[in-house]
Amino acid sequence: MKSFFSGKTVFITGGTGTWGQEFTRQILRTSKPKEIRIYSRNEYQQTLMRRRFDGNKRLSFIIGDVRDRERLTGTMRGVDYVIHLAALKHVPVVEEHPSEAVATNVIGTQNVIDAAIHNGAKKVLFVSSDKAVDPLNFYGVTKLAGEKLIIAANDIPGAKTRFVCYRGGN
Repeated sequence: MKSFFSGKTVFITGGTGTWGQEFTRQILRTSKPKEIRIYSRNEYQQTLMRRRFDGNKRLSFIIGDVRDRERLTGTMRGVDYVIHLAALKHVPVVEEHPSEAVATNVIGTQNVIDAAIHNGAKKVLFVSSDKAVDPLNFYGVTKLAGEKLIIAANDIPGAKTRFVCYRGGN
């Protein structure tokens, strides 16, 4: 039986984080993807991840930020699936820098939506947080806003890309 990601190109924003590395590990374990593009602004973590995955030829590493719509759109060409993990996630940091959280967690999510539609990606998985449920902090507010954007993207006329939200919790 052919697995879901076999022969496909997967694009993971925030791909050097804990979740991104685990998604990468699972995709490589269960499928033979054509390529997994790890999109992250942290070159040090990219270097470490490249070593952890022993230079796997199916992985490509792209320095970029979801805030940069043009870069995101250009590097997403030919992608089948997008896993959107990039976010400012530490509650105290987000509370201290709310405009940065909006730029990454909200505007960055809209940029991912626009880039995926522009490039004809089949599906985008947005990983949210249990903190988006009746949010008590600004991080939860930004993740809830991201969820609303993702869900609304399914109603964009002419868009063939499908959008899915998943809420992780701890």
